[in-house]
Amino acid sequence: MSKGYWVVAYRSVSDENALKEYGKLAIPAIEAAGGKPLIRTSEAIEAHESGRHQRIVVMEFESFAKAKAAYASEAYKVALKTLGSAAERDFRIVEGID
Repeated sequence: MSKGYWVVAYRSVSDENALKEYGKLAIPAIEAAGGKPLIRTSEAIEAHESGRHQRIVVMEFESFAKAKAAYASEAYKVALKTLGSAAERDFRIVEGID
């Protein structure tokens, strides 16, 4: 079974406080759903080609199905509501390679 991943690039953040509050709710919700943070940084990034220096987050899940279920969970929905419009993100749920 292939692992699932959340791959998130933050294009902009307009409210750092809301982002911090989101993180306080999102990380426990993700971990409760079996997710594991692999990358959470806005500093150690070397962008190439058309890449941009922006906050990047990668979360790993046991499967693609579990990654999708985590996003749909009630706990994560509360975290998203807290984030509101404080950040513009490119958020993708992808399936890994066996």
